[in-house]
Amino acid sequence: MSVVWGLHCRDEQLALQHGVIAIGWPKMGDLKKLPNDREAFKNRHRDAYPEAKKGNTPVAAGMLIRFAYEVKIGDYVVYPSKSDRMINIGVVEGDYYYVPDRDEYRHQRKVKWLKHLPRTAFSQGALYETGSVLSFFKLKSYGEDFVRALSDDFDAHAFSDPDSEDVSVGATAEEILEATRDFVLKELSKNLKGYALEEFVANLLRAMGYRATVSPQGGDSGVDITAYKDELPPRILVQVKSRDGEIRETTLQSLKGAMREGDYGVFVTLTDYTKNAKKYLDNTPIIRGINGTELVDLILKYYEDLDDEYRRLIPLRKVYIPTLEIEE
Repeated sequence: MSVVWGLHCRDEQLALQHGVIAIGWPKMGDLKKLPNDREAFKNRHRDAYPEAKKGNTPVAAGMLIRFAYEVKIGDYVVYPSKSDRMINIGVVEGDYYYVPDRDEYRHQRKVKWLKHLPRTAFSQGALYETGSVLSFFKLKSYGEDFVRALSDDFDAHAFSDPDSEDVSVGATAEEILEATRDFVLKELSKNLKGYALEEFVANLLRAMGYRATVSPQGGDSGVDITAYKDELPPRILVQVKSRDGEIRETTLQSLKGAMREGDYGVFVTLTDYTKNAKKYLDNTPIIRGINGTELVDLILKYYEDLDDEYRRLIPLRKVYIPTLEIEE
């Protein structure tokens, strides 16, 4: 059976662009100068962090000794990145080493990332397990799910039924919100394709207070929805994409080409934007890009004002959530 580790690291650039898994506790020093003994790690943690609560010491020592001594080359790592809501799966390629000149993530190992998949490709139970409150942990219940995702025949669209999920793993408030986002995005991806998604986005815009008209099928010239906030300009041109894959800069440029002077543009995708596309959006303030995460947050905020058919399509009771407050 494969050994699969879970990682939480706030420095996504270090992890994904430099091929590194890393954990904190910089005051611990080089962990390989400590013996492979949990009591030694506990004693060092007490000395380095005397202000830490008593219960924190065994937890931190456990993570640190695992990272330094238990992880083996060839083990798998699952790293959920928050900025793009992807599940990154890699394989450990190197032994532990210490980087003394870093502020926080001094304990590191090299990793080769093998696959980057949307959260919607995995069951809710698997996502709950990766949402552990620990920084570094072993995936015991769903590790093999992530290993199977590396196979060539893995179907990232084999969406699971929330009614059949194993939800025995406890969920924090943040995890419940993440579970809700995952569920909504899965339902949109599964049930609304092409013109159907355009109709849904138009309904969402109406719930937000806009007048929205969907363009006729096959004759929109790159514009799927035309919207106004009130009776007067500006006109808002909306393009909606339900397809897989990140949106490229050239696709955004086609929307801008359809705009007249004084128009504003909105591009809506269930996925995300490439690095160059994000730069294009930053430099083109008259076009607002909405990715899958932002779309879901808008849906949660205006859920009660959606048409009944869409609330039936996305029954939030299935994800066992209380009322959620989405910040502006």
